[in-house]
Amino acid sequence: MLTKRCVRYKTGNSSLFSPSSFHVVGNELSCLDAEAGGHRIQRIPPTEKRGRIHTSSVTVAVVSETTLEAPRQLTFDDVDIEWFSGTGKGGQHRNKRQNSCRVIHRASGLVESRQGRHRSRNLEDALAALDKRLMHGVCEQRKQAGNQVRQSQIGKGLRGVKMRTYRFQDDRVVDHRTGKQAKCLKVMKGRFDLLWADYVK
Repeated sequence: MLTKRCVRYKTGNSSLFSPSSFHVVGNELSCLDAEAGGHRIQRIPPTEKRGRIHTSSVTVAVVSETTLEAPRQLTFDDVDIEWFSGTGKGGQHRNKRQNSCRVIHRASGLVESRQGRHRSRNLEDALAALDKRLMHGVCEQRKQAGNQVRQSQIGKGLRGVKMRTYRFQDDRVVDHRTGKQAKCLKVMKGRFDLLWADYVK
């Protein structure tokens, strides 16, 4: 339900949209930051015979994918290359010729070595393996940064920790941070900017 509301804000249409996470491309991310936090939903279902109010909670996190600098392709300026004679089986060609390669990434100190028969192949394979490790490291850093942002926005997700309450039985939405109120019908059509602080708009 809240997902459809966010899609209506972005596109004006939410038909056939059901996932719980999605990407937003454009300049609206700074505005959607205002939606991060705990949302409490209160309503009386049509099947409720005694008129009891049912309460549900949902947490919303808004995380930018540009938290860290995008990884760039590895170049020879980023590494030190050392050549050495291989060890082990392979005969004189491997043990006497300096075809084995050791590539050292200057910034991180990561090292990849290859001791194949062909000099050019060893260098190519070592560079590719090092580049893969660096890319994996950047992805892990992005994941950790995103988790930290998500944790700061939603906390432990406890029901008592809320930034907004939707009372469908009263057709009223209350934002507990700004103190603003709006009709549920308007907010569920994508007009949750009615609840934002003036500086967000």
